[in-house]
Amino acid sequence: MKRFAWRLQKVLDVKTKEEELKRNELFQLTEQLAQKRTELLLRQRVLQDLMADITKDESPERWNAQEFFLRHAAADDAQIRKVREEIADLETRQRQKMAEVLTVRRFKEGLEKLRARAKEEFIRDQEKLEQKESDDRTTIAFARNEGASG
Repeated sequence: MKRFAWRLQKVLDVKTKEEELKRNELFQLTEQLAQKRTELLLRQRVLQDLMADITKDESPERWNAQEFFLRHAAADDAQIRKVREEIADLETRQRQKMAEVLTVRRFKEGLEKLRARAKEEFIRDQEKLEQKESDDRTTIAFARNEGASG
């Protein structure tokens, strides 16, 4: 039996590799996003804990701590704002990468369906060819037997 060879197999292989690469990129973006979210939560938690400690403090040192906290609040806010912007950027890039992965996956799945149909048609054609060859052999054998006995 002739071996099945599909003309678009190389395209399917390229799309499979492309999907894998894009999925890896998406995974890396997701990890970066998780790290930034964790960083944001830690920064916010540290500030909340510091504010709570200052609020609970009844000593005269409270005023110094409060002044120090307020002096550095703008820098802390700027850092938090920067992390939030990075998170927003990563979320946008993540959505874009997901869309790319889905586009490549749909294209690849379409190619896989075409390949499956082509293979089914190839198998049907091969079975028809084998049946025809078998019928031809039977006809020739029958004609020889008739000729020999006649």
